[in-house]
Amino acid sequence: MAERRAKLAEIDPVWARIMREAEEAVVDEPLLGGLIHYSVLHHPTLERALSYRVSLKLANAEMSEQIVREICDEAYGNEPDLAMAARADITATFERDPACLRFLQPLLFFKGFQAIQAHRIANWLWKQGRKDLSYFFQMRCSEVFGIDIHPAATIGRGIMIDHAHSIVIGETAVVGDNVSMLHSVTLGGTGKEEEDRHPKIGNGVLIGAGAKVLGNIRVGHCSRIAAGSVVLEEVPPCTTVAGVPARIVGKAGCDQPSVEMDQLLHGKA
Repeated sequence: MAERRAKLAEIDPVWARIMREAEEAVVDEPLLGGLIHYSVLHHPTLERALSYRVSLKLANAEMSEQIVREICDEAYGNEPDLAMAARADITATFERDPACLRFLQPLLFFKGFQAIQAHRIANWLWKQGRKDLSYFFQMRCSEVFGIDIHPAATIGRGIMIDHAHSIVIGETAVVGDNVSMLHSVTLGGTGKEEEDRHPKIGNGVLIGAGAKVLGNIRVGHCSRIAAGSVVLEEVPPCTTVAGVPARIVGKAGCDQPSVEMDQLLHGKA
């Protein structure tokens, strides 16, 4: 057993850690033993565990858990980047969210993480031309998690959505790598035009609670958007914007705002 664990840790350290934490959690709280065994310990890989978890959440009377799970398995089997992005999301959540004490928690309990993984599968379906099925995934994510992400939206790796209630991300939005956002963020359009109409969020950006970024505008790498702001114009890299409408109020304050999660204003530009 120890040798097998060591090999797993070399091949897939994220999954090895989740497995170890799951075993510890069963000892700590036996009443969760069934949930943890079915969700984690019964599965040979993170991919299979993700398929199980997503299918359990999204299945309903119209689409059985077995069918949803087969769709998820197909997606993970054909696109390895989906599960690699999930590993980056788990690591990001653990590193940035002080309420996350184990890698196990996002997989079992955090709806922001779970909704992003469901979206990744919806996005894969969209790219395969299976748009109606991708809309089903979007609908169920909205109903189950309170998060509405169009299946065509592009989401990078290492995403952390804290609390994750009332997130809205539009069809032509692009979210870069290592982005952090809090609840009630909207990445929306400004009208009924059908062309490219949603924001482009750079890498390492921190978006505060309740912020609205509207229109086909670019938010530069490693910038901060203060809570409650309404952003209608492009944001230069490494700056902080705040207000309604948002204006530049200072520098970003650090190299990686999305990692530091510092939302205080520390002086003017």
